[in-house]
Amino acid sequence: MRPMRVPFGPPEWRIGGVRFRAVAQPAVIGSRIGRRTIGPASSGTSRSSLTEDRSKMASIRCFLRSGKSAVSVVLRREFSKTSPAAVQVNVRDALNQAMDEELERDEKVFLLGEEVAQYDGAYKVSRGLWKKYGDKRIIDTPITEMGFAGIAVGAAFAGLRPICEFMTWNFSMQAIDQVINSAAKTYYMSAGAQPVPIVFRGPNGSSAGVAAQHSQCFAAWYGHCPGLKVVSPWNSEDARGLLKAAIRDNNPVVFLENELMYGVPFDLSEEVMHKDFVLPIGKAKVERQGTHITLVSHSRCVGFCLDAAAVLAKEGVECEHMDVVTLAVVNLRTIRPLDVETIEASVMKTGHLVTVEGGWPQYGVGAEICARIMEGPAFNYLDAPAVRVTGVDIPMPYAKILEDHSVPQIKDIIFTVKKVLNM
Repeated sequence: MRPMRVPFGPPEWRIGGVRFRAVAQPAVIGSRIGRRTIGPASSGTSRSSLTEDRSKMASIRCFLRSGKSAVSVVLRREFSKTSPAAVQVNVRDALNQAMDEELERDEKVFLLGEEVAQYDGAYKVSRGLWKKYGDKRIIDTPITEMGFAGIAVGAAFAGLRPICEFMTWNFSMQAIDQVINSAAKTYYMSAGAQPVPIVFRGPNGSSAGVAAQHSQCFAAWYGHCPGLKVVSPWNSEDARGLLKAAIRDNNPVVFLENELMYGVPFDLSEEVMHKDFVLPIGKAKVERQGTHITLVSHSRCVGFCLDAAAVLAKEGVECEHMDVVTLAVVNLRTIRPLDVETIEASVMKTGHLVTVEGGWPQYGVGAEICARIMEGPAFNYLDAPAVRVTGVDIPMPYAKILEDHSVPQIKDIIFTVKKVLNM
């Protein structure tokens, strides 16, 4: 839009009986602002208003000379600078950024798996990496998990740092011999001579509408095996910091993501967005402080625990939510090694424990946590038995209503907490 030239009327005022008149200056102002005039001062103008007029004229002359708009001048003069606000990043992009930064940092790192390259990944987690790093470092594989998992383990033996993506951890059952017998046990069997720096990653646990064969949680499966580190992130900070730590680790790491969390955004601080930000594997995080009960969980169920705690807080119950990573919530973050100390410290403070997980109950993550508490010093601080909230002990149904009843919901956590506290 063509700007129009708008003349400003020459203002005038008196100071100490002397009459002053400003020289009129044309101004170029966008047509959206319209005309702006400054009228002559009256004989009764006060000294304070004269000072205000001079300040306005100085501001006008300033932006006329600089060619900037009045808005930019006012904003610059009126508002102080603040620190950058948190950036919203969803879990998918946090994982993508972590792999991108580690691929750039270390030329030994590469990614392989089904559709990870030209298709940008089945869930778009590897979006843009193939175009940036090419065929040698972002490698599409055939649909043969046993084969490409074996290639990845062999590459780790040779000193590279592969990231092996399973389209879903349910398909890792095709490659479980490579994960357990080849990756997990070699460092021990070689007396420490042969490290295996490899990351196995992909979506874990129940999704939506994919029935029994694609809805299993493998946290307990792989957490059972010595030689592996097992990580289970919840939010974008977990995903970013833990994946970078896993790629840099010299041990095989099982990285359990959640498909339903990929598109969920979280605020990340400037510190978390730094390229050298990593989270320690084996350390849980207390997401919420409390005094009456401890909720321990990992992955997507951490969010459920926080929501349940918020509801209970309104009813007068303070809940301490822990995410343990690998991931445990408190935020467990990590399943193996398990941060028992953080859990014990919370239980000693609250006197009650509820574990929440999406997997099956028998021999599950919650069962292990309860056993550790029973065997350790925190047992003497319990005011009630520890209780588990888990998935139902059946193969996942396909029907939506049955599926919803087969995995933990917020209402299930609330019901259990009230039962434990005898409310």
